[in-house]
Amino acid sequence: MSHQHTAAASAVERPWWVEQRNLLLAFLLFLALMIYKFAFSSTGIPVGVVIAVNIVAYYFAGWSVIKAAFQKGLQGDFFNEFVLMTVATLGAFAIQEYEEAVAVMLFYQIGEYFQDVAVSRAKDNIKALLAIRPDRVTVLRAGEALEVLPEEVAIGELIRVKAGEKVALDGRLKSPATTFNTAALTGESKPTTYQQDDQLWAGMINMVQVSDIEVTALFKDSKLSKILEMVQDATARKSPTQLFITRFSKIYVPVVFVLALLVCVVPFFFVADYVFRDWFYRALVFLVISCPCALVVSIPLGYFGGIGLASKSGILFKGGNFLDAITEVDTVVMDKTGTLTKGVFEVQEIVAENGDKNELLAYAKAIESLSTHPIALAISRMETADREVLTATTVREIPGKGLIGSVASKEVLAGNLALLDQHQISYPADLKSNPFAIVAVAIAGSYAGYITVADEVKEDAKAVIAGFRARGIRTVMLSGDKSAVASEVAARLNLDDWRGDLLPEDKVSYVQNLLDQGHRVAFAGDGVNDAPVVALATVGIAMGGLGADATIETADVVIQNDEPSKILSAIKIGTLTRQIVWQNIALAMTVKVLVLILGAGGLATLWEAVIADVGVALLAILNAIRIQRKVID
Repeated sequence: MSHQHTAAASAVERPWWVEQRNLLLAFLLFLALMIYKFAFSSTGIPVGVVIAVNIVAYYFAGWSVIKAAFQKGLQGDFFNEFVLMTVATLGAFAIQEYEEAVAVMLFYQIGEYFQDVAVSRAKDNIKALLAIRPDRVTVLRAGEALEVLPEEVAIGELIRVKAGEKVALDGRLKSPATTFNTAALTGESKPTTYQQDDQLWAGMINMVQVSDIEVTALFKDSKLSKILEMVQDATARKSPTQLFITRFSKIYVPVVFVLALLVCVVPFFFVADYVFRDWFYRALVFLVISCPCALVVSIPLGYFGGIGLASKSGILFKGGNFLDAITEVDTVVMDKTGTLTKGVFEVQEIVAENGDKNELLAYAKAIESLSTHPIALAISRMETADREVLTATTVREIPGKGLIGSVASKEVLAGNLALLDQHQISYPADLKSNPFAIVAVAIAGSYAGYITVADEVKEDAKAVIAGFRARGIRTVMLSGDKSAVASEVAARLNLDDWRGDLLPEDKVSYVQNLLDQGHRVAFAGDGVNDAPVVALATVGIAMGGLGADATIETADVVIQNDEPSKILSAIKIGTLTRQIVWQNIALAMTVKVLVLILGAGGLATLWEAVIADVGVALLAILNAIRIQRKVID
């Protein structure tokens, strides 16, 4: 069978009732046993048949737990919830309390199922496959254009990249000047025009025309591959957060075993009419009661509620442990382009030498409307007030500089300052220090003004920075964009700190330094260049709507609609979830300790213990449902 067929077959999901058939069969058998026990026990069904049905139900409900207990026992780990439940339920069988043994395993499996559903729902909303590297590349061989795997291209060969396609391999441009979008790779928000023989990197997007590139590095050695290796290294350095029940069991389980042993043995020295069988029975009852059923149900349900609320708010948590981790964050580090800014160019300012902004815009639109460059498109979208629409003729592009054409019988230049320098047109000296992308305009040989185009700050960015500050959380912006641009954005948002002109490894170093200082860091980004630092952070957050697949795959939390305010919402949801989970823990432990005392004194039967446990679980479920009803602003 081919690889494609294998992948396709594995991608077919089986119905839930097939995946959970053991749990479903155990539940149906347990339901039948309960109906028989309380309504038809006098029908004369042989005891052996009832025992056999209990054993079958116990097998379906508890086999995975018994297997886990056995495997951990082989590794020398005898004090965990799996061993406790196995010993307690087998003890219940020993004292002929079969249904209770089945109930203990069944409730545990239901809790595990809810946890699995919570995590799988989050993962189902996230792209499961990295698609940042093109699967095929067009290579020119013997005058023919052939589609091959990137791994099959050798150094020195020519590859052809169409407009809108990603560059698959590092190389040098052999076609005339072409514009590439490098935002996902470098963080630079402004598309860049590259000249013939300039170095290009895998991951850039060709924006204008078909381009030929001479390969300078093998696929495995490309800049993009190196970034993905950094992702793997960063992920290996980050330890996953353990959920409470696992840590708690390391203390709770050995204490319970010791107490059960004491319940059985200690009375021998103090009770005159000591009967071993009676006290052994109490010890087994103590073990059965001590099974943390309410905990293992209420805790996953609490996280399930938190993940559900987050999903409704456009936030995807990849596991309940990240709901815990995000509450401990004291520093939020964010990328600029696509996280705090829109990643879409808009006109910021129009400055006309003669004061007539509409006239300047009309001439600029006439010539820029014939270009597909992102900056030209931003100018073309602008509306001119009460003015006849001008058209341009004989427009030609000066690679890397701008456009020249005729508008209303006047020669018009629109481009960067190098274009005006080339035509010896003077302009104000302070234009060179402007941090934004400038489209300088000259009409009939004279400087007429300029238009600035920049990436817009998101509407909720400033408010969310204030919200972080109100919670005592420090905010930092790291950007691959020019320091002048990053500085302007940081000042506008009132950030605590910022850095510009950063490479991916610089961002990793900055965050690693924060972690070494003991800070709990959340990093939010969207580009491929952000993936390594997203993996390294205490909580990695991907802006998922426009984000790169590598970053989404690596992140612990995904913001679906790209609003930075959702980062603050995620922290609020994590805090709320943790409060409710600890409420459930406190409730379950209080009832558990009370019933344990009653059981040790012979005042509580197994059914009373099971009913108390089910009651606590029901209250925990209702408490967890409260999370889903909350509204997070």
